Amino acid sequence: MSKSIIERYLRDIAGIHGTGSHVAETSFYPALERMLTAIGSTLTPKVRCVINPKSTGAGIPDGGLFTADQFRRSGAEVTASGEAFQGLLPSRGGIEAKAPQEDVEAIAGTEQVQRYWEHYRVVLVTNFRAFVLIGANPYGKPCMLEKFSLAASEDEFWHLASHPRRGASEHGERMFEYLKRVLLYNAPLCKPEDVAAILASYAHDARLRIQKAELPALKSVRDALEEALGLHFEGERGEHFFRSTLIQTLFYGVFSAWVFWARKKSLQTRDLPGFQQALFESSSSYSGGEHFDWRTAQYLLRVPMLRALFSQVADPGHLGALNLTEVLDWTAAALNRVNRNEFFESFDEGHAVQYFYEPFLQAFDPELRKELGVWYTPEEIVRYQVERVDAVLRSELGIADGLADPNVVVLDPCCGTGAYLRAVLRRIAATLQEKGGDALMAQDLKRAAMERVFGFEILSAPFVVAHLQLGLELENLGAPLQEQNGQPERVGVYLTNALTGWEPPSEKPKQIAFPGFEDERDAADKVKQEQPILVILGNPPYNAYAGISPDEENNLVEPYKVGLISEWGIKKFNLDDLYIRFFRLAEKRIAE
Repeated sequence: MSKSIIERYLRDIAGIHGTGSHVAETSFYPALERMLTAIGSTLTPKVRCVINPKSTGAGIPDGGLFTADQFRRSGAEVTASGEAFQGLLPSRGGIEAKAPQEDVEAIAGTEQVQRYWEHYRVVLVTNFRAFVLIGANPYGKPCMLEKFSLAASEDEFWHLASHPRRGASEHGERMFEYLKRVLLYNAPLCKPEDVAAILASYAHDARLRIQKAELPALKSVRDALEEALGLHFEGERGEHFFRSTLIQTLFYGVFSAWVFWARKKSLQTRDLPGFQQALFESSSSYSGGEHFDWRTAQYLLRVPMLRALFSQVADPGHLGALNLTEVLDWTAAALNRVNRNEFFESFDEGHAVQYFYEPFLQAFDPELRKELGVWYTPEEIVRYQVERVDAVLRSELGIADGLADPNVVVLDPCCGTGAYLRAVLRRIAATLQEKGGDALMAQDLKRAAMERVFGFEILSAPFVVAHLQLGLELENLGAPLQEQNGQPERVGVYLTNALTGWEPPSEKPKQIAFPGFEDERDAADKVKQEQPILVILGNPPYNAYAGISPDEENNLVEPYKVGLISEWGIKKFNLDDLYIRFFRLAEKRIAE
């Protein structure tokens, strides 16, 4: 849909220009209106562009962006002359459009745009080939927010518009996402699903920016990731997976740091008088005052592997070369617009995590989601499976405390955002509470989360969210993670390939350039090779991904193939899908 809308826009513009009878500016209004309204129709509530709405005190703008509720509210008030919008400000801002030969930033600095901004507070400025959103900075002053350009000059624009399909193929996705964010800029940002969607939009933009970029400076990061995860990025799909991992790390590193920053800020400044709060904020390390700064994110990340990976990817030299700095600036600005109180009411209760995995991946990288077969597991199914496992441990194996027994080691080998691990911790907490809930309950629960309830994950985005979710769950259960000897405690969730590393290597593992990577690999391998795992549960992905070649899996599924042809006459079969490999892994580790 995104490309078709942009293709239609370019086709309309080119058609009007091709008549030779157009007026430099106003003739292109219908194409702009049609495109913005089409994009607005994909939003909730829908947004409609209205050309030349009536003046409400600042003159007649070239356009206004109205939400559907404004249409409904005005419908009953339409006068005989049809003035449905009389007195209403366009809730998503005004529009100032000039001819393609004009410079868009010069237009943005005009007195007319200043007047519109003072009245509407948000103005989309365009010359039909480039767009600039004018809004307010954190201090209420006017500033240029997000920008997008189809072509650097008028001549380039007309050449691009004359090939609308190719132009849409090259620019359509990014332009659609940009304009969607423009239409959403003035919308309330408080629901977790909205925050996840805006995060995915920026991540999608970043992924498209680096899609064809050369990444020689990140070769060391690539080599370290391959060694740490026990796989190799091969061919186009492998390259796609690597680049997707980089972007996930950047944006979920920023998101994780923002969550930690926001919660820390809320706890430490709660109920302080204004003067004391100002003193605290000005002296608190990495607080950034009232506003979050993504550049301090690495100081706020608890997991060494994530901190090491983020610091490498977010290196200023790398970001500048990849043109990602401005996207991260926009992301931080969006996070600073979030109504934190409302957001954390839902996020802390665990209802929000579902939006930060499957829907995020669908919006950010639908190809990768399809290839890996990633699906969100409903909480009711997760809870049933965990309760069933607990019951079997008690009834079939004679383990009276079930999952709460300190000798029961649990693994979710593809833990995603940690739904199963969270349910296991809740079951353990409930059992401990039923037994009396003494003063050591919190300590026992935290020890379980750190030392015998494990999760493996290969995608960095859900890996980050799993740590967030389990950390919040422990906090809610009265067992918060803290710092010990200057190092933050962490739950037993590791970024690793769950299908490799189970047997001790015949030779010493390679040293990895970044200590955080090496520590993560070694800790995950220690779980695989030394822990007496009794329970393996979860919902593995369903497809085999051709872009990553795992290290030796010791012919994991070969036993399932024995006799298929000779005894059963089955000549065509596919037993290499991930869910079958994970099932075989569980069978091998527990039953054999």
